[in-house]
Amino acid sequence: MKNIAITTDFSEQTVYTKRVRELVFNIYGYIPKACVNTFGCQQNVSDSERLKGMLSACGYEIVDHMDDADFIIFNTCAVREHAEMRVFGNIGMTKKIKAERPNAVVAVCGCMVQQEHIAQKLKRSYPYVDIVMGTHVFHRLPEFLYKRLSGSPRIFELSMDNNTIVEDIPVKRDGTFKGWLPIMYGCNNFCTYCIVPYVRGRERSREPEKIIAEFKEMVKNGCKDITLLGQNVNSYGKGCEHGINFAKLLRMLNDVEGDFVIRFMTSHPKDCTVELLDTIRDCKKVTRHLHLPFQSGSSKILKRMNRYYDREGYLQLIKNAKERLPDADLTSDIIVGFPGETYEDFKETLSLVKEVKFASLFTFIYSKRNGTPAAIMDDPITREEKGKWFDELLKAQEEVAKENINKYLGKTYRVLCDDFGSRDGFMTGHTNGTAVIEFKAEQNLLGQFVEVKVLGYENGLYGEIINN
Repeated sequence: MKNIAITTDFSEQTVYTKRVRELVFNIYGYIPKACVNTFGCQQNVSDSERLKGMLSACGYEIVDHMDDADFIIFNTCAVREHAEMRVFGNIGMTKKIKAERPNAVVAVCGCMVQQEHIAQKLKRSYPYVDIVMGTHVFHRLPEFLYKRLSGSPRIFELSMDNNTIVEDIPVKRDGTFKGWLPIMYGCNNFCTYCIVPYVRGRERSREPEKIIAEFKEMVKNGCKDITLLGQNVNSYGKGCEHGINFAKLLRMLNDVEGDFVIRFMTSHPKDCTVELLDTIRDCKKVTRHLHLPFQSGSSKILKRMNRYYDREGYLQLIKNAKERLPDADLTSDIIVGFPGETYEDFKETLSLVKEVKFASLFTFIYSKRNGTPAAIMDDPITREEKGKWFDELLKAQEEVAKENINKYLGKTYRVLCDDFGSRDGFMTGHTNGTAVIEFKAEQNLLGQFVEVKVLGYENGLYGEIINN
């Protein structure tokens, strides 16, 4: 399937933006407040920045707590059942708010509501939810908000459009020196356990000039740590007439003038090419980090997962990566207890973890997602047994993590002071990969680059600034 998109702009919604701004002042008589609650991945965080941008343009003040808000929206995740339960619990709390303030508006959007059974549950059991909108129409928030405030019945819009990308949506970023930049949307891989292609749709790549323009604007506004986002960034540009693949896009962004670092996520191993590895090696502003989810060390289970590679192919990719990027931090995702997995299969996962020596892992016990092929596969292993395997995996990674500490000790890294430390007078920042270092620093260095030498490890890496 080709990765092709029709690009349109936000201009149609600007009409509704102006109408909402006038309407809310008449309804409330003051500047109304809006709260955006985000669940799930970095893509959802990025989408929420656009939701906040639209709401700000509509005349709302963005607040952190929904108790203070006149408009409350939940941007949801469908990847795991626990996330859905949390969302429903939070939505339930708005019933009291609506009873106390009838003019308050409650909306739900994101991956979770793109599932028909979830939308029907919201319609049936949560009558105080005013707007439900899917992942393909969230840019129409001003329109939906205007209609609902004008007396329209509850709005449920879940239509999917696999061909269009809407540009120029206003953005209100959560941070000043760290930011998210989506380069593509959707996924074509259809891993048998994953709901994403069904709720996010097929792959659509943004035009490179649009990405570069937004990237330059972020740098101009002081952003120094920019993460490129996509369900599979390695697939960027496939089938597009412009001929720019992900490796070429990275080089173009690396050449932008300014002092910054580039990160990206998430990558699919099947699309991680030697060209991409060489690009990361050559581009000084691209961090030395590769997130390559292998999910299982068993070729049999990988085939059941529809992952397009086997154990041997993945290990060859890791070999290529280590040869070209010996200082890179490798991270991964693992699913424990996939339907049909035996303990022998799981032991292959354990051995792969010990062989590769990942910097860190995101580990999960399999969570059934309705509508995916894996949901109807036989799954005879009990949750209790899977939990034992999971604990075994965590212990194995703990041992690997202890070994990995030595590679950082005594080395000096150029670090962005990106957060306050656990102690007064200390700050934290990342190495050129994923490891976090804590060091003593003046608080005015937040958002600045410094050279930090790693001195040791005590509940985390610690170091000292060697120049400023």
